Amino acid sequence: MVSSNNKDSFWRRLLYKYRLSVMNEDTFTEIWHTRLSRMGVFVLLSLLFVVTLAIYSLLIFYTPIRNVLPGYSESIRQRLIDESQRVDSLGTVLELQTQYLSVIRDVVSGEVKSDTIQSLDSMQIVMREQLLEAKNAATVDFMAQYEEKERDYLQLFDVQQTQPVITFFLPAHGVIVSHYSAEAKQFGVEIQTPLNENITAVLAGSIIHVNYELNNTFSVFVQHQTYLSIYRNVGKVLKHVGESVQAGESIALSSDKYPLYFELWQNGMSINPEEVIVF
Repeated sequence: MVSSNNKDSFWRRLLYKYRLSVMNEDTFTEIWHTRLSRMGVFVLLSLLFVVTLAIYSLLIFYTPIRNVLPGYSESIRQRLIDESQRVDSLGTVLELQTQYLSVIRDVVSGEVKSDTIQSLDSMQIVMREQLLEAKNAATVDFMAQYEEKERDYLQLFDVQQTQPVITFFLPAHGVIVSHYSAEAKQFGVEIQTPLNENITAVLAGSIIHVNYELNNTFSVFVQHQTYLSIYRNVGKVLKHVGESVQAGESIALSSDKYPLYFELWQNGMSINPEEVIVF
């Protein structure tokens, strides 16, 4: 019986309503009031907690706040990396297109005259070729006497030249500021050229690769019949990959910040350009 009275008393206290009033302190007039029980306060606080929890859950799962939760940051990081690589590639393509349009504009406006240097190089090469192939009378007479005297000895070493004479064009007009040195891992020569100097193909071939470098310049790779020529620190590229070029044809313009770095390769081995080209 005592237990039943205690239960009734507990529920009675739980459901008993109290008056909550808001009064004016100066006039002691009641402004607002309400009646609340302990059970009502508990239910109201529970409902407020549930609503608050629901609002926070919606904010976390449907707003960028979810990125701070474990598991979401990895996917965001991967997306950022992918987008960064995409922006870099688009930037490179845009830079190449901008350089190409700039070169076309300069050629159309007459600021770049590539044919002038090309024709001058052609005249120089013809003269050089004539000097290399020409033999004066004294040389012919000396060789005839020497062959007659040493005929038997020379027969042991009589090897006919089967390789044709290859005449290289000058890649660019300028001054060599750094020479070839295989020991120092420098497989080319650096040529200090004037601004917007025409860079020409040393032999006939095809453009096989154009690379954009970190120093805001370009590298052009030209494949010839038996040689590979590389032109680094190029300011503007005049040709596209896959285009065929003739010997002495302009393929690029020099940079205004860096000297031209020219390399020459044959069968995977570097060649000192100064041994085959008269700079």
